[in-house]
Amino acid sequence: MSKKLSLITSCAALTLASMPLLAQEEDNKLWSGEIEFGYSDTSGNTEESSTKSRIDTNRETETWLYNIHFDSLNSETNDERTAEKYFVSNRLGREYSDTDFIFAYASYEDDHFSGYDSQVTAALGWGKRLLDNEQKQWDIEVGPGYRINKIEDETTGEDTEEAILRLYTKYNWAFTETAAFTQTLNVEAGSDNTITKSETALKLQIIGALALKLSYSIKYTDEVPTDTEHADTQTAVTVSYNF
Repeated sequence: MSKKLSLITSCAALTLASMPLLAQEEDNKLWSGEIEFGYSDTSGNTEESSTKSRIDTNRETETWLYNIHFDSLNSETNDERTAEKYFVSNRLGREYSDTDFIFAYASYEDDHFSGYDSQVTAALGWGKRLLDNEQKQWDIEVGPGYRINKIEDETTGEDTEEAILRLYTKYNWAFTETAAFTQTLNVEAGSDNTITKSETALKLQIIGALALKLSYSIKYTDEVPTDTEHADTQTAVTVSYNF
C-alpha cells in the first residue's frame, strides 16, 4: 500500500474509531455527523462496479466550530480502473459574535485520473452565518491561503505552488420534515490557476436516521496537465446514516 493511501486510510480509520466517543456526547448534542455509502455493479456486455463513501463529523459549542470530512470514489470497468480519488479536510472555526467567526482550513486530495499526484491547500480567514433557523442555514467563508500541486507525470506539466484566495459557501434548506436540499461551492483562485468545486444534493429520509441521497458534483480546473479534462463531474445515489 502506498504511503499516500496509508495516510488517507489512517485519517478515515481515526474518524471511524472516534465514533464511540462522539456517541458519548450525544446528550450534550455537541457532535453530529453523517456516514454515506453507495455501490453499483453492472454485468453482461460491460462489467462495471463503483463504490463511493463519505464521512462528515461536526462539533459545535458556544465558541468553536469543527469539521472533519473524508470522501472517496473507486470505479472499475472490464477489470480496468476508471476512477480512484480520495479527499480529506479539516476545518476549525472560532466564533467571536453571534454570526461571525474566524477559521483555519486544510485539505489533501489524491485523484489518480486528474493528472496530479496530489493537491494540498491551507487557508485562514473570516466567516459569517447569514441564516440560522430550524429550516435554513447559510454560511460563507473568505480568506487567503496557499496551494501546492504535484504533477503525476513530469512530461505533462510541472509542479506549482501559489498563494490563493479561498471562497466558500454552504446552504442547507430542510423544506419538509423528511427532505433537505444542500448546495456547496468552493473556489480557490490563484494567479496561475483557479479550482472550483460545487455539489448539489437532495436528501430524503427513509426511516429513522437512514436517508437516500441524490447528488451532483463538479470540479472545474482552469489550467490542467496535458490530455486532462478541465471538468470532472459525478452523479451519485447513496444511502446515508446521520448521528
